[in-house]
Amino acid sequence: MAGLTAAQAISRHFGKVTVIERDVLPAEAAPRRGTPQCQHAHLLLAGGLQALQALFPGFEKDLAGAGAVKVRNGLDLRLERPGFDPFPRRDLGFDIFCMSRPLLEAVTRGRVLQTPNIAICMRSRVTKLVASRDTMRVEAVRYEGDDNPAATVEADLVVEASGRCGLTLQLLDELSLQKPEETEIGIDQAYASTIVERPENRDSGWLGNVVLPSAPASSRGAFLFPIEKQRWLLSIGGNHGDAPPGDRAGFMDFVKSLRTSTIHDAVRDARPLTDIVRYQLPCSIRRHFERLESFPAGLVVMGDALCRFNPVFGQGMSVAAQEAVILDRLLAEDVPMERLANDFFAAIQDTIATPWGVAVSDFVYPATRGVRPADLAQRLQYGAALTKLAADDPEVHRLMVEVSQLLKPQAALREPTLAARVMSLI
Repeated sequence: MAGLTAAQAISRHFGKVTVIERDVLPAEAAPRRGTPQCQHAHLLLAGGLQALQALFPGFEKDLAGAGAVKVRNGLDLRLERPGFDPFPRRDLGFDIFCMSRPLLEAVTRGRVLQTPNIAICMRSRVTKLVASRDTMRVEAVRYEGDDNPAATVEADLVVEASGRCGLTLQLLDELSLQKPEETEIGIDQAYASTIVERPENRDSGWLGNVVLPSAPASSRGAFLFPIEKQRWLLSIGGNHGDAPPGDRAGFMDFVKSLRTSTIHDAVRDARPLTDIVRYQLPCSIRRHFERLESFPAGLVVMGDALCRFNPVFGQGMSVAAQEAVILDRLLAEDVPMERLANDFFAAIQDTIATPWGVAVSDFVYPATRGVRPADLAQRLQYGAALTKLAADDPEVHRLMVEVSQLLKPQAALREPTLAARVMSLI
């Protein structure tokens, strides 16, 4: 998703854009090898949908036409969190879409392929970024195909959206440049997912359900999302060794062990449509490119290669789309190529700050690895009091959801008047 949105953003400013992709991309919405996490629950947050609308006008209609399920925030997704089972249901005034990750990617790729100056080169793997040591500028990309010899394509701008940042880190080594500092939060997140048939005539008042864990005593949680073709996608997970089993009986026992029985009651008789798939992520990681004094011209890093979040919070795809919008803006402002990367890395910090602030909450678990914020206890107290206030006040509830949906910055939750109300509850 980072590569597709980046391609669309830069296509407005260059004559030709080439996307180099390792996989054979499916014509329809289907899992592929290069996205091993794609069969698990994904959420396109409202901020991400807004960014995709900016890059692809009419994108909401495309999603709806492809079968994505429109849900009303505050109403259609039931939220169960400790102390609030469920959290008060209210119409918060805006919609999001639920769908499988392959469907979202297929719709996005379909729009990218409608852009005349974008070409996707499949079954090809980039092996090297070619840069001039004299000018400290990336000039080309070397790649090889499954059935073709190595080739080189010249480029005025290269975006690494590989997810792992290996090419850029290798280049910095070759040029004897400093690598970015890295901040890691060791979460040892493990989850398992399956798709089941969604009954057509249910009268429960909700389309999907989220069960948040009773942290720090337990990390077990679950997402039950409505997706295309009248199905539910169920993902369950835990941290630090509490991994869901891969067999059907063990999977359902894990669901039954959740803090509430809502999801188990909904799916225990539902017909399974897929096998159970599992995935693990050891850590959230943020690479601080914004702190580097020197960086090669003609190169930008985006998406998970720059900052990878705990997937439980569903932020990665939305942040990548927002980053693409920022890149588009900087190119429209004719920022010189020598400055583009530095300006981009600086400009996205506010975009990253809010979701990374959520990632820090993983330190609620004693086994989480990394540098704990000195004010962690105060942050957790503030969050609990804010949640209590939001349950009673619809306006605070809406604001809290707007922040979690990446429509507003986290700083909005520390506005002085609101902060005073929250502090009075601590």
